[in-house]
Amino acid sequence: MKRYFLISVGVLSFLLGSAGALLPLLPTTPFLLLAGYCFARSSTKFDVWLKRTKLYQIYASDYVETKSIPKHKKWKILISSYLLMGISILLAPLQPVKVMLIVLALAITIVLVFVVPNREDNLETKE
Repeated sequence: MKRYFLISVGVLSFLLGSAGALLPLLPTTPFLLLAGYCFARSSTKFDVWLKRTKLYQIYASDYVETKSIPKHKKWKILISSYLLMGISILLAPLQPVKVMLIVLALAITIVLVFVVPNREDNLETKE
């Protein structure tokens, strides 16, 4: 029963993470990390499949493998987040939604700049 629950949560998390790659309001990486956690504890087949997906490779593999993200990738994440958040803020009809999006953009910035360490240059050259 636990195995099927974890697989279900993993699949749902992967789908939400996939949607998050296209929609600025859904965070991609946390959902992919949750999917990885669920699959690692429930199904080797799903775990291997997830780790081979391009989405996982782009958004989650750096952090999972090294607990860090290369500086150039952080910049790409921030620029795309600011672009999508900016569009969303302009199009949001309600002031509280605009404020929430600004707070979310600030939180993403704080986490990427101050919490997640930069990957060392010597690790980047080994890839």
